[in-house]
Amino acid sequence: MCTGKCSKCIGITLFPLAACAIVSNILLYFPNGRVLQLSEITDLVWFFHGILGAGILVLLPAFMMLGAGGAGCCANRCGMLLSVVLAVLGFAGGAYCAVISSLGLIGGPLCDTGDGEYLYPFRNGTLEDNYLFNQTTWSICKEPENIILWNIVLFSILLAIGVIEAILCFIQIINGLTGFICGTCMRKRKTNISGM
Repeated sequence: MCTGKCSKCIGITLFPLAACAIVSNILLYFPNGRVLQLSEITDLVWFFHGILGAGILVLLPAFMMLGAGGAGCCANRCGMLLSVVLAVLGFAGGAYCAVISSLGLIGGPLCDTGDGEYLYPFRNGTLEDNYLFNQTTWSICKEPENIILWNIVLFSILLAIGVIEAILCFIQIINGLTGFICGTCMRKRKTNISGM
């Protein structure tokens, strides 16, 4: 496969991933479809890891990858080099999303434990008794309803998306450098050599 075609495939794959990341991050603001006060939303949601990190920072290289692979082969060295620079940005966005999502999973949600005060009941600093491995502790959170499951599912989706995007962008960095250094496809070289 040509580096240009590989670029195009990666670019096409990044679009739905970025869209899912943006939607997942937005859903974290509305647990169970409820509108909460700003002070009642988990703090790590405000880092915009799905909207900015795995969303916008990945859409930029995705558009460039489509452009670099548009000719069908890697004859566009300048486009491939620019796709490498933007793929580094996409890698950083995917990694940022993965890190914040991991912290969100480990720390748990902000919730009302029954006394009307919102706090983080699972931020105890140890992973031994983490709520992720002990579902019986989930009953501590009374409001919003099902907030723990809501956060686990959405932060897990964002973690997976961030990791996949970082891997794809890393592949594009290697692919783009190969396209920039090599220039043209092996098929084109064989055609030119046999035509001499």
